[in-house]
Amino acid sequence: MAGCGQATTSLDRRLRQTREHHFVGRAAELALLREALDRAPEPLGVLYLHGPGGIGKSTLLRYFGDEAAAAGRRVVHVDGRAVSPSPARFELAASDALADDTAVLLVDSFEHCQGLEDWLRDRFLPRLPESVLVVLAGRGGPGPQWRADPAWRDLLKVIPMGNLSREHAVALLNRRGVPPDLHPSVLSFAGGHPLALRLAAEVAVTHDAAATAAWRPSLNVVETLLTQLIGETPSPLHRHALEICAHAQTTTEGLLRAALDRDPGPIFAWLRELPFIESDARGLRPHDVVRDALNDDLRWRDPQGYETMHRRLHAYLLEQALAATGPAVLPAVGAMMYLQRHAQEIRRYFTFASEGEAYEDPYQPADRPTVLDLAGEAEGPESAALVGFWLDRQPEGCRVYRSSATDEVVGFMIWLDLDDPQPAELDADPVVDTAWRHCRASAPLRGGEHIGLARFMVHPPSYQRPSPVTDMIQMRMLAHYLHDKGLALHYLVLHDAEFWGPHLAYFDDHPVETVPQVGGRLYHLFFHDWRVTPLMHWLDHNQRQLLYGLQPRTARPGADLLVLSRPEFDAAVRSAMRAWRRPDALAANPLVRTRLVADRPDGDPVDALRGVLGAALDGLRDDARSHRVLVTTFVHGTPTQEAAADRLGLPFSTYRRHLTRALDRISDALWHRELHG
Repeated sequence: MAGCGQATTSLDRRLRQTREHHFVGRAAELALLREALDRAPEPLGVLYLHGPGGIGKSTLLRYFGDEAAAAGRRVVHVDGRAVSPSPARFELAASDALADDTAVLLVDSFEHCQGLEDWLRDRFLPRLPESVLVVLAGRGGPGPQWRADPAWRDLLKVIPMGNLSREHAVALLNRRGVPPDLHPSVLSFAGGHPLALRLAAEVAVTHDAAATAAWRPSLNVVETLLTQLIGETPSPLHRHALEICAHAQTTTEGLLRAALDRDPGPIFAWLRELPFIESDARGLRPHDVVRDALNDDLRWRDPQGYETMHRRLHAYLLEQALAATGPAVLPAVGAMMYLQRHAQEIRRYFTFASEGEAYEDPYQPADRPTVLDLAGEAEGPESAALVGFWLDRQPEGCRVYRSSATDEVVGFMIWLDLDDPQPAELDADPVVDTAWRHCRASAPLRGGEHIGLARFMVHPPSYQRPSPVTDMIQMRMLAHYLHDKGLALHYLVLHDAEFWGPHLAYFDDHPVETVPQVGGRLYHLFFHDWRVTPLMHWLDHNQRQLLYGLQPRTARPGADLLVLSRPEFDAAVRSAMRAWRRPDALAANPLVRTRLVADRPDGDPVDALRGVLGAALDGLRDDARSHRVLVTTFVHGTPTQEAAADRLGLPFSTYRRHLTRALDRISDALWHRELHG
């Protein structure tokens, strides 16, 4: 967004006056900013503000932007939360600064695009006119490369930001209308932290004096302040919306609509105005300390309500992830994963910090040399040769991860889809051979099925260890679980089984006994059979673990599922239709122990099997003859097929032809459901 000081509306003036009225302290920081501005048109350089969340960086940046605009400078704002962390998108957002030598470029929330730092320093900033002043504001300080470059030493000014002094904290409370007799209790909670002070002020000016005076110091300042703030929500529904916002990664009107089951517009607008809620291109998100306090409070206070909220959000986000395509897949899957951030078995292996440092891209042939170099660096030349081998055969299975700063490939993964690998492929790759032998020995594939193999997961700086790139690799694997039709089993390949073992056990991945070698390195395989534990059961079990702690997998629904071949399956369907009116025979039918029936919510397996068969029958209503033949023969029941033919008024040979065709159709429909859910 760009603006200039020459044209201001009355509303703009009022906004500036209000900001000026509430602004306190920061005299030293403002002096440095004003000094840089006053030097124009001399070369100005870069000012780098940094400090923890809620310390006032954005407030200072807006205040300085108002001063610069009033001085006639063109102010260009770039919000790191709203811009995609790629050089092209950042340059588009900041393009006005490249074309106007009177510009002041203000980059807020720089931590969200920190991966662009090297590119910004080395490529973008040198192209700006000399008289453009740049102010970066982020949580972390500048990287060491700024200081290492002599050319930047005189052009970079670093401004660390800390808490307000007591004098300025009191001034802030006065300007927020907090009664003086409440200052001591508020300051004892908030200290000089600007965000905590603003939260305290919101509570203090809306509660009666007795309630506010009842505050007591706590080790967790923000959580206690938040407890007071929650009590001031307009209704229980508003409070619940706030808890939803804290639990989800980002909150949109669509998410609120699904969670609240009502028009979310007014409540979304209310959330957006709260002092601790930030908005970006993806939606609303509270400050981290506020988010955690809200989430922990609800989980402690109302476990059942917490579970209900969590399951509704998970159902909505799962629906979004299943529907997502292309570049939207990873963010949708990441939003699902974020709901599990409190599970210890996940926090150890997932950083939840993938935004800003790197991004995923489809593999292109031009990436091949870099991908091979990365494979050689991480796993050795033998593995690099196998990477090349599989790139020649399944290039579509490769995803690369590019640095946001340089667009260079810094990591990659290769996912192989295998239904009938060639002998040359098995001979070439011991890991693929091990997976295929295990599959054939334990649960051979059926028609339309394949295995998925996460063959390579490479990011040399943090090889198979938690990192933002490893986060994205894990999200891509989850996307395969959600989207791959006919996925019978998946296999994961990891060098360090001891480290990853607890994480994989949490997700029901089991070790393969055989441990192959490539280039003298051992590679451990872990597998999951989706025919034994179907996707929806797997997801539900994961949610129960998140809510109640580790759950024994032996108790999962469908733990003893059968994997039938197609001829066995067809025979079981015919047997089940013949036994429609005999519950004892239905209970003994092999279909009762298949994924087809396990996916049903019915408690009784006979009722579940009848429900499956009944749904398949309903699907034949477009074929009246087939539907009538099956209903007459099996549902209504006749002593013989000849009697069924007589009842239908058909010659016996015609009846048999119709019956065979109808049974084939119902078997086809049920087989498709067995494979694909």
